[in-house]
Amino acid sequence: MAEGERIIKINIEDEMKSAYIDYSMSVIVSRALPDVRDGFKPVHRRVLYGMQDLGVYSNKAHKKSARIVGEVLGKYHPHGDSSVYDTMVRMAQYWSLRYPLVDGQGNFGSMDGDSPAAMRYTEARLRKISEEMLGDLDKETVDFIPNFDDSLTEPTVLPTKVPNLLINGASGIAVGMATNMAPHNLTEVINGTIAYVEDKEIEVDGLMKYITAPDFPTGGIIYGYDGVKSAFETGKGRIVIRAKAIIEENKHGREHIVVSEIPYQVNKADMIKKTADMVNEGKIEGITDIRDESDRNGLRVVYELKRDAIPNVVLNKLFKYTALQTSFSVNNICLVDGRPELLNLKEMIAKFVDFRHEVIVRRTKYELRKAEERAHLLEGLIIASDNIDEVIKIIRASSSPDEARENLIKRFELSELQSRAIVEMRLRQLTGLEQDKLRAEYAELMLTIEDLKDILANESRRMAIIKEELEYIREKYGDDRRSTIEFSASEMRIEDLIPDDEVVVTISHAGYIKRTSLSEYKVQNRGGTGSKGSTTRDKDFLETIFVATNHNYLMVFTEKGKCFWMRVFEVPEGSKTSKGRAIQNLINIEQDDKIKAYINVQDLTDEEYVDNNFIVMCTKKGIIKKTKLEAYSRPRSNGINAININEGDELLSAKLTNGSQEIILAKKSGYAIRFNESTVRTVGRNSIGVKGVTMSTSDDEVIGMICLEPDSENSILVVSENGYGKRSFFNDPETGDPIYRVTNRGGKGVKTLSVTEKTGNLIAINNVTDEDDLMIITKRGITIRSRVDQIRVMGRAAQGVRVINLSKGGEIAAVAKVPKEDEVEELEEEVIDEEVVGSDDNANDTPDESDENGTENDTTEE
Repeated sequence: MAEGERIIKINIEDEMKSAYIDYSMSVIVSRALPDVRDGFKPVHRRVLYGMQDLGVYSNKAHKKSARIVGEVLGKYHPHGDSSVYDTMVRMAQYWSLRYPLVDGQGNFGSMDGDSPAAMRYTEARLRKISEEMLGDLDKETVDFIPNFDDSLTEPTVLPTKVPNLLINGASGIAVGMATNMAPHNLTEVINGTIAYVEDKEIEVDGLMKYITAPDFPTGGIIYGYDGVKSAFETGKGRIVIRAKAIIEENKHGREHIVVSEIPYQVNKADMIKKTADMVNEGKIEGITDIRDESDRNGLRVVYELKRDAIPNVVLNKLFKYTALQTSFSVNNICLVDGRPELLNLKEMIAKFVDFRHEVIVRRTKYELRKAEERAHLLEGLIIASDNIDEVIKIIRASSSPDEARENLIKRFELSELQSRAIVEMRLRQLTGLEQDKLRAEYAELMLTIEDLKDILANESRRMAIIKEELEYIREKYGDDRRSTIEFSASEMRIEDLIPDDEVVVTISHAGYIKRTSLSEYKVQNRGGTGSKGSTTRDKDFLETIFVATNHNYLMVFTEKGKCFWMRVFEVPEGSKTSKGRAIQNLINIEQDDKIKAYINVQDLTDEEYVDNNFIVMCTKKGIIKKTKLEAYSRPRSNGINAININEGDELLSAKLTNGSQEIILAKKSGYAIRFNESTVRTVGRNSIGVKGVTMSTSDDEVIGMICLEPDSENSILVVSENGYGKRSFFNDPETGDPIYRVTNRGGKGVKTLSVTEKTGNLIAINNVTDEDDLMIITKRGITIRSRVDQIRVMGRAAQGVRVINLSKGGEIAAVAKVPKEDEVEELEEEVIDEEVVGSDDNANDTPDESDENGTENDTTEE
């Protein structure tokens, strides 16, 4: 170690934290995010400032790109030359920037992703609009800071008259944050900015009358307005962009699709190649050939179609599977006073107007100071011209210029600057014409000074100047929109054309699903033989049945623990006797997986709703799990993991809860456990869960779960596989005491149905009221609809009454409650004596030994 040096020990963890934070802030502030004022990152700003230093203005000859890059590298941007050249190239590409800032000459790349020529071959110069961004730099309008080696200074921001951040957008990835800002039409942006200048209280909705939507350099169609509205109001939104395509007929009578504009940032060559691969693989049918006929006159991609192909169908498939339809995710994060902030449309315009106001104030102060300095000199020169003989005499009598200045100061009470100007005055300024010019210039300067002071004193004058300069930019550089807007995607949503009616959704054991109008099902009295329901395939039976409305979100859970969602109206419609459609054709479910649970959700996009609701799941082995609904609000096409399933177990049920409900788990052995949801801690999606109930025997399993409010007046309906069922109160109607007493989670539970050979195992449990109807479906596809209020309320341990007559060997597949219909179809029926098996009064945990025989009701099949 050299003399005078010493080693300082530091904690490596603290040093790494400090170094990483410094690096992060450097990336955020000095590399990746644009400034809200001029819309530039440091590298863009340095390229334009370096080009101005070189004098490569729009009215001058182009200069080699290598010379420009060298200028910027050597003076302002000590990084790789490729970073500077790539930046300059992008600023020259008409398909990358809505309003290019560099006028390039040579090969600057293409929409096919071709690389630009090396910088030694290309040339560049500034465009006129860039000069508007650099104007007034010499009038102390912005702060300058030293460059990397303190040999020069560079501007911290450009005093742009153009709202560059909005018209050209920006994108960048920092540390822990990213920005992606869409380009807009200059005419619209300036109209919106002027509207803000005239009315600072204008809201985003008001600004959207002027700035309708982003305007992409490659044109295309903005499909749907919800994403645009969200981006303008919040600073975040997803904008769907479609290619502009028309259907033409060639000279042979064959139809083809012609694309003339493609979405922003789509590589045309890659898009064509991937589309061709899909055609060859059979994913897209009806296309015989794809040709790129683009030339210097514009873009043209032709998709030749087969004779029997339907053009609109093929085009929709292209939109669905290829880059002819993409999305642009807006994330308006930029630097405000050196700190990253997420801004909406109004905030970005307000920041730009505030910046322009500051620039005008600083420019006016500079011009006022220069005018006052010039006026001060002119006052001295006028004094000298009025006393020219005496001035000449004093100067001739002086031995040196310094003595002459001092004598003039004493004689005429001049300042140092005035005396110096008089001494250095040329003889030609003594002519009468020159003296008249001095007085005229002085008079004009006094008017200018008065006007500049008025500008500084009146904010309305400054706002008028901002408006005037914006109008000048609009008239000089404004143009028409390139991207068109189709409002149909959001304003005429498919659900608006579908009535929000109640439907019955059925899912078979093999995974066939359909929805049927609830009115198709007839109402029969308890004990009827039922009507013919869905036809099933060989060895298949209907397993799940539930009621929903068309506009609901249907969350689908599979036995392997995966979650999918779809809208109920997307479920294929079918008659009561139709077979339905394989679920694999609707969602990407695995072949060996099947639907086990469902949840109807009103809206998965409501942040408050998804944060305050939970999904509670249980498995056949008694595992229970609680997760926030928010964890399931971002589904993927291949589904998301809802719960990790242990080997030999499978998901059984899932319910939507509010976090404070009572849970009952029922087992096929006839026992049920009740505990509060708060005893189940909230875990993430990939967790397994906790033990909910202990099995009575090795072959016992959970058959159902219900969730109720603790003070619920509902009754608990249980049905056995041989058609017996009963209701028991959840809580005692008179005392409010729980009939199903609350126990610790993980116990064996209490008896809810006396299971015998006659009743068969417990098959279903539901919470019901007298206002519900009951839908029962057998494994043979027979359905019956019955009133819940016709099923007697009994003790927990009773065996129940027969709720459906089953043919020999028949078993119940599923039970669901449905809303009661006001009008009940009158059916011919035989008057029967109700059969009750088991004591109504016995509510202990031992089975009732009484077993009365009675006749059973039998009705004709519809």
